[in-house]
Amino acid sequence: MSGWYEQAFRRVLYPAYESGLRRRSTLSWLASYERDQWYSPEAIKALQFQRLKTLIEHCYREVPYYRRRWRELGITPEDIRNLDDYARLPVLTKTDIRENFADLQASSWRGRLLFKRTGGSTGEPLELGYTRESYDRRIAVMWRGYGWAGARPGRRTLYLWAGSVGTPGRAHQLKDNLYNALFARRVLNSFEMTESNLAAYADAIDQYRPSIIVGYVNPLAQLAQWMVETGRKVHRPESVIGAAEALHPHQRETIRQAFGSPVYNTYGCREFMLIASECAHHHGLHANADHLVVELLGADGKPAAHGPGEVAITDLSNYGMPFIRYVNGDLASASSSHDCPCGRGLPLLERIDGRVLDAIRTPDGRILPGEFFPHMLKDVPGLVRFQLIQRQLDRLELSIVRSDAFDDASIAYIQRETAKVLGDSVALDYRFVDDIPLTRSGKRRVTLSELA
Repeated sequence: MSGWYEQAFRRVLYPAYESGLRRRSTLSWLASYERDQWYSPEAIKALQFQRLKTLIEHCYREVPYYRRRWRELGITPEDIRNLDDYARLPVLTKTDIRENFADLQASSWRGRLLFKRTGGSTGEPLELGYTRESYDRRIAVMWRGYGWAGARPGRRTLYLWAGSVGTPGRAHQLKDNLYNALFARRVLNSFEMTESNLAAYADAIDQYRPSIIVGYVNPLAQLAQWMVETGRKVHRPESVIGAAEALHPHQRETIRQAFGSPVYNTYGCREFMLIASECAHHHGLHANADHLVVELLGADGKPAAHGPGEVAITDLSNYGMPFIRYVNGDLASASSSHDCPCGRGLPLLERIDGRVLDAIRTPDGRILPGEFFPHMLKDVPGLVRFQLIQRQLDRLELSIVRSDAFDDASIAYIQRETAKVLGDSVALDYRFVDDIPLTRSGKRRVTLSELA
């Protein structure tokens, strides 16, 4: 599909789809965020705090959980005069959300929220609510960040991404096919990648000839390593965007060598979508400070002075079920540089340190990214928490914390979906436990490989 389609899509089809068919304001928000990014760092900080202050006042007025918690601490919105004051507010954890799900919803938004579930890198499925406006803003911020790597609406893009779990009906498949065709994108299921079928993925790239490749980091690195070792060349995209997993320097170099294209790192999570991404100068990841507040906290809960800090995030636009200082379990490091040659005023993260999910290997050569399990298990009824450990090549151990809603059908589903991607060469042992211990880093690991 040539450049004429991209132009037609961006100017005619996409506006008609977003504004006309879906009645969304994505494009107007995109224009606003495109403008905001060029403000000075000081202006962006002022804009961020103005939006934060308005959100805090809303939470105190309309969200029972925050009003109760802040009153217990003797804090009112008038006390929040700067970000140091803001750091006095308690963090929000996944446990807080589960135990106060109704009280975290704003009174004026009850009955009008949209909901989704996330598996997350800590193996604890979580339901969260959001408003239509906040979703439109998230899509706009995603397009802005991906746009720094050359990815634009309607640009020919190949995704090495999560496949559908379960057995989608024909109507669902038809809808997906039409959507992907309209958006000029093709999706390859990264969960089906094995050492024996890597050539088929390379063939698919050559056949589709994408301008942009977006993928989970580990499958991208696995395919790239095979290409380097075998000398296989494929159609050269303009850029490759890594997502969903930490991108290590050696992986970036292997992917760049294999595809002959610059490699861009991104950071996001299902709770907020895109949090930070690289521009063409690769001086770090620009945090979307005009859309979110991103903090890095030390072990004492105060801003991390040196090294990695735990990520705490506030979404400035979700007034329906606001997450204030939500800790998502990730670790990141701030950049020592405050300026990027690109001229954007958005602050920089140097790297994402703590979101590495161990890949699962099988005797028949399959390498399954750890992202598969939170993706597959997030919708299992009654599954509260889980951890999958591989100590032997032919055996997996799944620990499950369950509620009363978990039953035999839940186990049958897990075994069936796991067998689809791992075959019968790996046995899946499961056990029910009361809790899953934290690692020494303070996280619960979804997948943990103890293989050499």
